[in-house]
Amino acid sequence: MSIEQALEGVPVKPTYRAMQVSRPGVLELVERPTPTPAASQVLIAVEACGICGADVGDIERAVPAEALPRVPGHEVVGRILALGTAVPPIWRVGQRVGVGRLGGHCQVCPACRQGRFQLCSAQPYVGSSCDGGYAELMLARATGLVAIPDALDSEDAAPLLCAGIATFNALRKCGAQAGDTVAILGIGGLGHMALQYARRMGFRVIAIGRGEDVRADALALGAHHFVDTRSEDAVAWLRALGGAQAIISTVGHADAVSALLGALAPSGSIVLLGAGKDPLPVATGPLIVGEHRVLGSLTGTPFETEKALDFSVLAGVRPMIERMPLERAAEAYQRMKSGDVRFRMVLTTSRY
Repeated sequence: MSIEQALEGVPVKPTYRAMQVSRPGVLELVERPTPTPAASQVLIAVEACGICGADVGDIERAVPAEALPRVPGHEVVGRILALGTAVPPIWRVGQRVGVGRLGGHCQVCPACRQGRFQLCSAQPYVGSSCDGGYAELMLARATGLVAIPDALDSEDAAPLLCAGIATFNALRKCGAQAGDTVAILGIGGLGHMALQYARRMGFRVIAIGRGEDVRADALALGAHHFVDTRSEDAVAWLRALGGAQAIISTVGHADAVSALLGALAPSGSIVLLGAGKDPLPVATGPLIVGEHRVLGSLTGTPFETEKALDFSVLAGVRPMIERMPLERAAEAYQRMKSGDVRFRMVLTTSRY
């Protein structure tokens, strides 16, 4: 089926605009030929794409060099323009869908055969090993698609495909129950989502950050208490409450994470979302005596992402975002990189 036939008369231009990484650290606006989806792919008209902290690696350290040029962006929401011949009928032209960091599982590797699709060894990473959503059009594997609820605006839904599902799943895996103390380390793009989810899941929520400038935001987003590590001892604070049953770390600083291990309650867990280069120092004695857990959490499957979106609608969880048009992506990216955003930046397009 041709693109024109799939669109039922809606005109499709022969080219589309994209912000691509032509060389490490450089984003440029280009025109590309409009592609036709392969058998298991769909062609998406992008409406919104969030800018994530993980985009820094894709843009600044875009390797291997032979993979360039590459279009970054992995918080993508848009409408299906065309379907490949092997795409299952649950997806239809005109449907609003999203694609996150995980670009679609293969369905045949050992992890897929166990139903652990987020651990698929053969799926692309959107914006890194395949082109992402800083563009008007994007190809995506059908297995990576997420249905977007009508109640969510595209701009609000975009950050939920990464920051939302990452924090939502981390809280679901952490082992805490309603009424338990849960601490959120880092009040930024991830942390501001974690605070909202944690409060609505029924936890006693402690926000841990650096500087009084984020206190008001942390409390407004759902924290019962805010601990400023520049002037307060977070470990002593949490121990006075009986310890944290879970700590969700959204930062990549190993020392900051390690310092909080002593604040865990018996059988408590620390869940790592922020990736860093430094090894995490862990004292094995307290870990064993307290039966503590240290675990990582990787976003989630399309099914889990749809659960996160549905919960967001039911519980009234929304990201705090700023919007910029696609052609200003380089400016928007630099603002995100400098920390000058409250709390997520979203690119918007309007061509289709």
